[in-house]
Amino acid sequence: MKTLKIAIQKSGRLNEKSVEILKNCGLSFENYKSSLITSVNNFPLEILFLRDDDIPEYVQDGIADLGIVGENVIVEAGAQVTYLQKLGFGKCTLKIAVPNQSNIDSIQQLEGLAIATSYPVILEKFMNDNDVKNVQIRTISGSVEIGPGLGLSDAICDIVSTGGTLKSNGLKPFAEVMKSEAVLIGKEGSELIPEVQELLQRIRSVMRAKETKYVVLNVAKKDLENVVNLLPGVKSPTVVPLHEEGWVAVHSVIAEQDFWEKINLLKAAGAEGIVVMPIEKIIT
Repeated sequence: MKTLKIAIQKSGRLNEKSVEILKNCGLSFENYKSSLITSVNNFPLEILFLRDDDIPEYVQDGIADLGIVGENVIVEAGAQVTYLQKLGFGKCTLKIAVPNQSNIDSIQQLEGLAIATSYPVILEKFMNDNDVKNVQIRTISGSVEIGPGLGLSDAICDIVSTGGTLKSNGLKPFAEVMKSEAVLIGKEGSELIPEVQELLQRIRSVMRAKETKYVVLNVAKKDLENVVNLLPGVKSPTVVPLHEEGWVAVHSVIAEQDFWEKINLLKAAGAEGIVVMPIEKIIT
């Protein structure tokens, strides 16, 4: 059996969630905070803890079979890797921002100005795509938001999650360059490895479970059809007779995003005693 290597961020905004999703997949490992590499006890996998900027190239070059890293890092590195699964966390947006007092409100007005960024490759492509050719891109590693205040640049292009950092530095975003989230990547052809397929199945089962709720409710038989029509379930709802004549219990799942709307519709259709529970995993 092949022992895989997966590279994840050693520290930073993706580290905690990357560790969490691997542990939720049933992987057992320890001492990850004090090591650069750790072995999983119950799966043929070693975990490498790296700088996120290094992860795409480690995977591209086959030093690691897999990696968890932000899309923005992959695109900036230009690495030749395969996207195996978007992971739904670490969501952010790369945006252009200008000082609050600035009158700039269109990309074309950046012509001839200086923009500070940690993502020069992405920014240059974005400017070319928008036919803005004469821009001075000034590459900064970290603390990009202080560029305008120091007179280093007229604008910045940086990752925005909540916008709090921009606001505290007197900046306002006005143009979206790209959206990003954490992605499981692999070297080309890695999706064919049986151990990778097994890990992918585990990750997808955990993600499906997070997106759904398990629901049990009681309903009179006369209202059953109306209730069932609202509950597709994984395939279809499970209906179990109750001791009380004329009543049944219905077991199903509801998508998290539709939860409250569905609950209100179910109550209106005659559902009673609704119990809602989290789901640990859904394997299809």
